[in-house]
Amino acid sequence: MLNRNKKTVLLSALLIMALTVSLAFTSSAASGTLSREQIDKVVETSTDTDQVTSPFLSVANDVRESVVGVNNYQMVTSRSNSFGGYGFYYNDPTYQREQLAGTGSGVVVSEYGHILTNNHVIEGASRITVTYGTKEAEATLVVSDESLDVAVLLVSGIDLKPVQLGDSDKIQVGEWAIVIGNPLGQEFDRSVTVGVVSAYNRSIQGTGTDRYGRTTTVTNSMIQVDAAISSGNSGGGMFNMLGQLQGIPTLKYDSSPSMFSSTSIDNIGMCVPINTAKPLIRQALEQYNADTVEAAKVQDSATPSDPNRPRLGIYVDTLSDSFNAAVPGGLPKGAYVAKVEANSPAEKAGLKAGDIIVEVGDTIIASHSDLISALSEMKAGDTVQLKYFRAPGLEDAVSGNANVQSVQEGDYYTVDAELKNLSDNL
Repeated sequence: MLNRNKKTVLLSALLIMALTVSLAFTSSAASGTLSREQIDKVVETSTDTDQVTSPFLSVANDVRESVVGVNNYQMVTSRSNSFGGYGFYYNDPTYQREQLAGTGSGVVVSEYGHILTNNHVIEGASRITVTYGTKEAEATLVVSDESLDVAVLLVSGIDLKPVQLGDSDKIQVGEWAIVIGNPLGQEFDRSVTVGVVSAYNRSIQGTGTDRYGRTTTVTNSMIQVDAAISSGNSGGGMFNMLGQLQGIPTLKYDSSPSMFSSTSIDNIGMCVPINTAKPLIRQALEQYNADTVEAAKVQDSATPSDPNRPRLGIYVDTLSDSFNAAVPGGLPKGAYVAKVEANSPAEKAGLKAGDIIVEVGDTIIASHSDLISALSEMKAGDTVQLKYFRAPGLEDAVSGNANVQSVQEGDYYTVDAELKNLSDNL
């Protein structure tokens, strides 16, 4: 009984002591003003960056500066409305002006200035530039593939380090996916988002055109990631933990609620595998010549001085996009052959009225002016390889003698033609 009382007294004493210390501490903290030393102890702190760890730091620091913005400028036709008196308005003559149609991202992939991006980022551009930091530089489109949604630009002399390409065939579900790009444009340039590879070999179907402009249905294999991808990220980079470029962020899935559905979608993005883009990168590198890159800037506006320009012996035109789309199966863009002269190189090669020339040598022909330009670089006596599209019934449909629905399924053919001088009698 005595021992228990001693323990009780001791415990009570300890509690009283603790309460006294607590009150004393509260009293001292609340009394008077805080000294500068006390304030500095709370506010003047620092962070030792060596102690902050993240598996993404080294990758982000290594490759962020190799990501650029890509700007798509296009010419638009405008009218200025002016007051003409008598209470009505009239339209001044039309004029063309350049406007920024859209922005995306790109990644420097060679020390020579090649930049990888999406085709849809630069589609329809009359002028392309890239931005990095405070700089904006003119870019040239080297190669592109609409069906793959890949394009390679060239900015000669760009002072940015190229990234290393990975091997997307070795990608693993669950590994980290680091996405870097310019969401919403230059204001948020080189933003880093992180997720994991959710899946690979996702079959994504869409519509596109072949290299001659004919509408096709394409199915591409994509890498699925859950890293945030926003508008403007297209054409940027999806990197692995080695800092290797493994994919090109291309599209994302959005929630699309309606009165019939309330589907919710989060973090589903698709990237073009880098191995899909490698053939185009190789093609761009094979075309590169430092001397001609500089010469092209000087010779861009040069006109042929040789009066004896070569000819095929055909009359050509360009069909409208609306007409091409109305034909069953669609038509490619190109130079439409309206007439073939007798005994001409074209006739001897087998060309007929109603054909559409889509390629001269390695040059894609999208209009009759493209064909004229391509031939102006050749000389009489040259043998040129022509690729054309022939659809039975097309000539009658163009001339109005038949309905477009009567045009039959067409195909591509290749022939060789020997050019003659413009002054030669055919």
